[in-house]
Amino acid sequence: MSQVVERLAEITGFRDRDLLDVTLVGALRDLLQPQSVAMYRFIGEGIERRWITRARLDPGDTVATADPLWQDPHTLPLLESQPVRYACLLRQEPMTIGGTPAMALFPIASDREPVGVVEITTPEPMDWEQVRLVTSILRVYRNFQVLLDYSERDTLTGLLNRKTFDDNFMRLATAPVPAPDAAVPPGGQRRQGGEGAAWLGVIDIDHFKRVNDGFGHLIGDEVLLLLSRLMRSTFRYNDRLYRFGGEEFVVLMRSAGADNAALAFERLRANVERYTFPQVGQITVSIGFTAVRATDTPASAFGRADRAVYHAKQQGRNRVAHHAALVASGALEESATGDDVELF
Repeated sequence: MSQVVERLAEITGFRDRDLLDVTLVGALRDLLQPQSVAMYRFIGEGIERRWITRARLDPGDTVATADPLWQDPHTLPLLESQPVRYACLLRQEPMTIGGTPAMALFPIASDREPVGVVEITTPEPMDWEQVRLVTSILRVYRNFQVLLDYSERDTLTGLLNRKTFDDNFMRLATAPVPAPDAAVPPGGQRRQGGEGAAWLGVIDIDHFKRVNDGFGHLIGDEVLLLLSRLMRSTFRYNDRLYRFGGEEFVVLMRSAGADNAALAFERLRANVERYTFPQVGQITVSIGFTAVRATDTPASAFGRADRAVYHAKQQGRNRVAHHAALVASGALEESATGDDVELF
């Protein structure tokens, strides 16, 4: 029992979700001594939903392996390609598969929806007590995830909130940068994998006060919720999406060059413009973006993107503005203070 308590203490000792998943998989291996244990989550939408490995320990492994954060989704297996795992996800109940070796699968869910599966391979089928132990540990894991979501996510949209921005920004800014590829791929889609610089974009709804004044705050909230869904469907699973409050949203992402980053933000602008919002009809957004520099603080990068948004609004709204391009054209001056404004 003391070993179980120690493992639970380790699992709930992290606020970093990557470390949390790795710790969970390691705890299950230490407690059960299986042949292998792995956690899989699904990403994507509709028929393009795919499995991504969050953490896996095989025999002889001292460190858990995982799919890279910037993995090309099209190289990952489709949900339907793993029928047993997919069935566990749909049924939302543990499943055991006999044989030598045997396999046990356990669903993982957030407070909103199913999100993944834990697979454990053992020489012999797991007994009832072992299944019960894993189920109980996953309940603790889920409850802790819910607490993290409560502290890290906007309650209306489910996007990340401002409190998480600094940590995510520094992690992205200091992550190793793969060799950039500035070529824009066919169809205007950002290249998956081989991403270059980090980019920050600020998105502001045009004339949002008119929505609240004309239709009420409930309809205004619905617009914010629908916009967040458009953002999720437009950007990639590994892009970080935030609501900063009111009608202001932020995106942190990697992209291979300014042209690719501009295409991503332009795609969102166009998707919003052609979407019909219930009762309100059409709304538009103004977007400013900037490359994240090695010397940046979260406030300095945000400040540059925010100045680009302000310029876009001055030029008629419903457009995307690149800070560096504006400076190069003389439309904006580079801030002598580095835009080191206070965010919080």
